[in-house]
Amino acid sequence: MLAGVDIGGTKIAAVLVSRSGDVLASHTEAAPTRGGGAVLRAVAATIESLEREVGSPIAALGLGAAGIIDSATGTVLAASQLFTDWVGRRIGAELEALIRRPVTVANDVNAFLVGEVRWGALRGAENALGVMLGTGVGGAVMLAGHLFEGPHGGAGEIGHTPRHSDQRCTCGGIGHLETVASGRSIGLRYAERTGGSPLTGQETARRAASGDEVALAVFHDAGQALANAVLTTGTLFDVDHVVIGGGVAKAWEFWRPSFEATVAENPPVSGRQLIVRLAALTNPAIGAATLALDTVDSAGDMA
Repeated sequence: MLAGVDIGGTKIAAVLVSRSGDVLASHTEAAPTRGGGAVLRAVAATIESLEREVGSPIAALGLGAAGIIDSATGTVLAASQLFTDWVGRRIGAELEALIRRPVTVANDVNAFLVGEVRWGALRGAENALGVMLGTGVGGAVMLAGHLFEGPHGGAGEIGHTPRHSDQRCTCGGIGHLETVASGRSIGLRYAERTGGSPLTGQETARRAASGDEVALAVFHDAGQALANAVLTTGTLFDVDHVVIGGGVAKAWEFWRPSFEATVAENPPVSGRQLIVRLAALTNPAIGAATLALDTVDSAGDMA
């Protein structure tokens, strides 16, 4: 039995899965606001609780964490301002000490993409881009069946491509895709146009569903910006598959028209069709569990 944990900007999702990816138990809770140590202790407590629920210990844990991650050392190299006491932490080693099981750490979107390729919407794809639309916007790239993280762990981070707006990003930069296409920014942009208080992305989606023209326009802009970033990244890496997930992607019906129109206007120069699918896995932590599976396989032992 394996564990997968996804640490996002606002919540922690955890699952226990079988070797074939079947979910045996799961739990989601709000992420502690007291800093990195509190987050890791919450993860450990959740895993212990799920082990008791199932009645069996895990063999290993895969952790998908927001930010730029050195997967070799399990260290957070960079993260947005939404995360306190996070940068510089060796979260893999800290969590191993808490749960006394092997822990493998990767960027959360890298874990998401691996999960969708192994068990989800892109099963069998070898060259792919993964995009997560949530509190922020994350990206990951797979080439020839292997994650491509780049020398500094930041490959595929389309959420921080510039020139999409004049707003400041949570990372400190200006005009990044995240300022247009994250759940947080969608709510803020709606508020700016209506003069009201900031909304969540979910509430903005509800207003779009009721026909609110301002909300629809905000999603139109987000879809167009996302498509431009996907097209640029896809062209640079020559990928032919894209999977989009995250909480904000649940409102895809409002993104789709401008996203698809922009993609149709700018087909890949390779002539290959760009296949875009929504995530199939219901919990982002399932992707993280694939990291644990790889750890167990490489060790040649499955408990």
